[in-house]
Amino acid sequence: MSVSTASNSSGSTASKSTASKSIRKLVLGNWKLHGTLSANGSLLSAVREGVANSAITASCDVGVCVPFPYLAQAESALTGSDLAWGAQDVSAHASGAYTGEVSATMLRDFGSRYVLVGHSERRMYHAESDQLVADKAKIALDAGLIPVVCIGESLAEREADQTLSIVERQLAPVLALGSDVVRRLVIAYEPVWAIGTGKTASPEQAQDVHAAIRKLLGEDGASVRLLYGGSVKGANAASLFAMADIDGGLIGGAALNAEEFLRIAEAGASTRSF
Repeated sequence: MSVSTASNSSGSTASKSTASKSIRKLVLGNWKLHGTLSANGSLLSAVREGVANSAITASCDVGVCVPFPYLAQAESALTGSDLAWGAQDVSAHASGAYTGEVSATMLRDFGSRYVLVGHSERRMYHAESDQLVADKAKIALDAGLIPVVCIGESLAEREADQTLSIVERQLAPVLALGSDVVRRLVIAYEPVWAIGTGKTASPEQAQDVHAAIRKLLGEDGASVRLLYGGSVKGANAASLFAMADIDGGLIGGAALNAEEFLRIAEAGASTRSF
């Protein structure tokens, strides 16, 4: 399947989705390899208090994906709040002799709701294939988790005008799982060149790709939340989230600062996709 959108240049006019939808925004923090018990406690407390003293979760879902050792701490700190939590990866195996792996049912034991699969850093540093990412998404769903399937292109791939072919390739094994699976996923588009670099795709550039992804999803696209990840901050969140096909954000470094993360969540609560 091929998909065409407007030019990806900085001066492009954003493609518009043909889907008729009203999707609740999601702002999800990804702590990556950061955290200590002490720092986490302060961060979780501040985010919980900030959400409780606002109307954010009346119109926007908010959560954090933490390193495995801190799932119990997140569960303890956030139980009873409007905040969700989850993990940054999951094994493709349910159980067995797989030293160092963590299963989906283990994540559920700690009250996890979300789990990231196929983050660019997993693909890059751990050689995770597109099929393995799809397998992880399926086993997570079977355990009652919501997998956040991460896709995105490198700078070299974007400069070679391969963005759409890359995301299409990455999604192909996921789409092959069928509509019953696809409708229950969250998909996060993260241009690799904009992760941790301070560079951010313009709202129009991001919208072009999000619209193409929704088109790839076909009839299921109207109900699937599409997140943008890539140096999202309080200063640019509202303009990104105002785009027709951007349903929230997967937040990296800014999720480690309670004030900044809450600003992003507030932007999610104040904008909606059309």
